[in-house]
Amino acid sequence: MAEEALPGVLILDIGGTHGVLENLAALLKKHFHLITMKEFLGNKEEMSKKIQSIFVFECRPTIDRELLESLPNVKVIGNSGVGVDHLDLKLISSFGVKVTNTPHAVADPTADIGMALMLASARRLVEGNVLN
Repeated sequence: MAEEALPGVLILDIGGTHGVLENLAALLKKHFHLITMKEFLGNKEEMSKKIQSIFVFECRPTIDRELLESLPNVKVIGNSGVGVDHLDLKLISSFGVKVTNTPHAVADPTADIGMALMLASARRLVEGNVLN
């Protein structure tokens, strides 16, 4: 499918300090035409028509009234994390936009780390390792 035929998704950036990880961006590119915030701000009039979704990675980009007003065709905001407490759900829903997230994405790894920390603490593994 041609890049222009894919739905547009707004992201902060690819790579760098706060951008979407490059391997994740490669996966997104299979299904979406990625538009960075820099590209959007450089040509709001044209880009705003193409953007149908926003991908929030590490709480970025910030979703506020000004951004939502500038994106008349946005239908969904996909949050890459578990929680959505950084999003104003009431504001977003007032624009008729849906919000998704990944509620179980890190449940097993979090439980694994919790168990490992409890076992390490109970058996004093860190202290034993330092002494050797």
